[in-house]
Amino acid sequence: MRYGILGDIHANPSALDAVLSSLAREGVDRLFSVGDIVGYGAAPSECVRRILEAGVTAVAGNHDLAAVDRIPVEGFHPSAREAMLWTRRSLDARSADYLSRLPLLVEEGPVTVAHGSIDRPEAFDYIQSAPDAQASLARLQTRIGFVGHSHVPVSYLCREGDPVRLWYTFDPEISLSGCSKALVNVGSIGQPRDGDPRAAYALYDDVADKVWIRRVPYDVEGEVGRILRAGLPPALGERLRLGT
Repeated sequence: MRYGILGDIHANPSALDAVLSSLAREGVDRLFSVGDIVGYGAAPSECVRRILEAGVTAVAGNHDLAAVDRIPVEGFHPSAREAMLWTRRSLDARSADYLSRLPLLVEEGPVTVAHGSIDRPEAFDYIQSAPDAQASLARLQTRIGFVGHSHVPVSYLCREGDPVRLWYTFDPEISLSGCSKALVNVGSIGQPRDGDPRAAYALYDDVADKVWIRRVPYDVEGEVGRILRAGLPPALGERLRLGT
């Protein structure tokens, strides 16, 4: 099967539409989201609606739960907090209900999906190094796990016959041949932070035994304008231009 894994969308419908169009051309069989459908951007309900229409299986991100007041916003940095309070006021009832019912972890076939980490999905930990990834890989019950949260695509690989060392790569094409387990951060659709402003997502083919991190351009300036018109912090638009 071919799986499409959506990175953090963050209420950016232009980026989401570009990714869904790209995945349609890829001919995927299943779509998953690592969460944070909302937050930062200015079209939260629109993005939830697109996720529902596309039949995406999603997990909850911290912004998704904050948007329905299930976790506090006091720990968010100021611009994220301002955007979240705006999101709470702006979400329609259907979108709020959908976000409130999202699970923290999904396991299906060879795939596990969580937002921050697989070992403690409720904590929304960041995986930013090989030691960070060890606990999630130890908990992983499937061949491959997909996460987001940091907005930076990177893959951690356990080689067969080498249980001690953990390999990592930023390569956009990852062969799983010879790997017992893999943990892949798919990056972000709606707010990349690796210096590349293009939307990021992952494609996994369990027959080819490969994962690809794909990048697609979208109308960044259109989303910057949407953020400004909504009265959200201008820095959120500037981050889209810079990919930071």
